[in-house]
Parts: sequence; C-alpha cells; structure tokens
Amino acid sequence: MSDDGSNIFDRQEEFLGIFKKGAEFTRELMIENERLRRKLLDVEDGQHQAARNPDDWEKLRVELIGTIANLKEENRSFRERLTEVEEENRKFADRYVEIEEENNNLANLYVASYQLHSTLDIDEVLKIVIEIVINLIGAEVFAVYLLDGKNEELRVVAAEGVPPSEIPSCQLGKGSLGKAIAAAETTCWDTTRSDDYTEPIVCIPLQIEKRPIGAIAIFSLLQQKEGFTALDHELFNVLGGHAATALFAARLYGQSERKLNTIQGFLDLLTQ
Repeated sequence: MSDDGSNIFDRQEEFLGIFKKGAEFTRELMIENERLRRKLLDVEDGQHQAARNPDDWEKLRVELIGTIANLKEENRSFRERLTEVEEENRKFADRYVEIEEENNNLANLYVASYQLHSTLDIDEVLKIVIEIVINLIGAEVFAVYLLDGKNEELRVVAAEGVPPSEIPSCQLGKGSLGKAIAAAETTCWDTTRSDDYTEPIVCIPLQIEKRPIGAIAIFSLLQQKEGFTALDHELFNVLGGHAATALFAARLYGQSERKLNTIQGFLDLLTQ
C-alpha cells in the first residue's frame, strides 16, 4: 500500500475516532441536558410549592387554631359535666347514707316494736320504751306519763336523765303538756334544752283509739342531736301507737292478775 493509501486509511480511522467521540459527547450532552432539565423542573416545582406553601400553611394554621379552640371548648364542657357528675354522685352518696340510716332506724323500730309486744310485764315495756326514745330519737332527758282515769292526772311512771320524783305530775287539758296530750297530737316546741319539767320540747301522746292513756315528754336532746327530721316525726307517730298499745295491754294484764290473785285468795279462804 502506498503512503497515500496509508494516509487516507489513517485519516479515515482518525475521522471515525473523532466521530465516535463526538457521538459519545453528544450522547453525554443529551444525558446531562436531560438531567439538567429534570433538575430545572424540580426547581420550578419547588418554587411553585414554595409559592403555594405560605397560603397552605396559613390555611392549616387557621384550621389548627380552630381545632384547638374547639378542643378547648370540648374540654371545658367535659370538665363542667364531670363536675356536675361528681356533684350528682356526692348527692347520691349522701342520699344513700340517709336511706341506709333510715332503713336501719326502721329496722330497729321494727325490732323494738316486736319487743314492745313480746311482754306483758309493764316494767319491761317501760324499759323498752326508754331504750327506743334514747337510741332512735336521741333524747337525753324525758319522762313517760300514764293517765289516772279517776282524776285525769298524768303521773310519771318512768324517766331518763333525772329522777322521776323531780318531774311533776300534770292535769289532762291543763298547761302546755296537759293540753298537748288532750289534743292527742304530737307537739314540738323549741328544741332548746328545758330545765322546766312542766315545759317539754316534745310531747308524744300515747293513745288507744284516739283516747289518751299517757304521754312521752322530751325535755332535752343528746348533744349530737341538732333537731328533728321527717323520720323522727314518723317515729313519734309509730311510737305513740305501739307504746300505747303495749303499755295498755301490760296495765290491763297487771290489773287482771291482781284481781285474779285477789279472787283466788278469797276462794282459798272460803274453801279452808
């Protein structure tokens, strides 16, 4: 091959090499251009987002502020409701205690009433009456009167807090106590302690078919007893009836026993 042929071949090879390099450079340039274009798009998207973000954040901030305000209002409402529920629970608990106390008192009264009618011994009946007045009513100083039908005199047959001899008798229909017994209605006066044993703070008439046979007169209450409740007034009524029946039956039984013993003694004398 001549030098001219070799030169031509060499030039062709060189041209092909330059062309290949150009093609590779062009391809790399296109790749880089695509990369730059994508980067530009990303930057533009970022710019667009950046342009939109302030409004979005402001909107979101407003929404968050509204949500927080609503949550605060709901929290306040829940707290108020919780306070109301706690107050209701406290009232229910207090009422439950009251009901339990009332049930206990009624149960005690039932037991006491049963005890009142379980004996015909008048001393035992009076002892039970005294226990009821102390434990269920909370009286400190009081007296039990029975009516002497012959002269309508109310005589003290039992007392608590003071000797019976210190409490005077009274006439039916006379004085505060006598009038209250004659009226056959429970009467309450000032609950302040009374040292005048003719002026009680409470009079509970004992009656049989609306006929007075005696009374329970309360002159002072125990220190922890501040006043009378609705239950106390129910106890007054129930006690007045049951105690009257028990005392009347025991009194009749005692009189019949004495008469029977007298008759038996008389018959024994006749048969000797």
